[in-house]
Amino acid sequence: MYKRVLLKLSGEALSSDGKNLDPATLASLAKELKEISESGIELAIVVGGGNFIRGREMEEMGMNRAQSDYMGMLGTVINALAVQNALELEDVDTRVQTAVEMQKVAEPYILRRALRHLEKGRVVIFGAGTGSPYFSTDTTAALRASEIGADVILMAKNGVDGVYDKDPKKFEDAKRFDHLTYLDVLNKELKVMDSTAISMCMDNDIDLVVFNMNEPGNIAKAVRGEVDGTVITR
Repeated sequence: MYKRVLLKLSGEALSSDGKNLDPATLASLAKELKEISESGIELAIVVGGGNFIRGREMEEMGMNRAQSDYMGMLGTVINALAVQNALELEDVDTRVQTAVEMQKVAEPYILRRALRHLEKGRVVIFGAGTGSPYFSTDTTAALRASEIGADVILMAKNGVDGVYDKDPKKFEDAKRFDHLTYLDVLNKELKVMDSTAISMCMDNDIDLVVFNMNEPGNIAKAVRGEVDGTVITR
């Protein structure tokens, strides 16, 4: 269904109880991403860093917002390198690009270089967010998807199979939406992405698919438009 996709992974999706990074989870993810890459889909990934640090929580403890956001960016780079290693163990050609330059471990983010990697069939992983504080990795996903001309953002959730009108883990009567527009998301104040990211997706006409990544094969199904989740369009 899609030719070029951007997968947004939360940091928690790479972790398990008691482990910031779970090798079994990474290995399973890499096998699924290998299948997608080998099918001819151009794949880019944005990773979060919540399994290591959440900037908002540090701010609530009295830390300067910019400082806590920079710490969160470093957490995303750790996750990007972990995903890269898992993919390379599956013989998938991969590149990590970071918005904060750290040339000892990754390439700096350069759009033309990222596009060239994608055209050559390499998986590109974007780390360090936008490189600026006050922006979430959701906004990073929307920004990078817009820059590379992605057809869709796949929002892989940890244990949640779509967008609900309220928290399904707390309310048994929570209703799931199968399809929404971006205006619906903004007007209903649904917690899918922050408003900056939602607006950017709407302005650039990028589809968003929210699904549960804990079910094997769901990422590949989402690429084909077959996944059981919520589709958000302009």
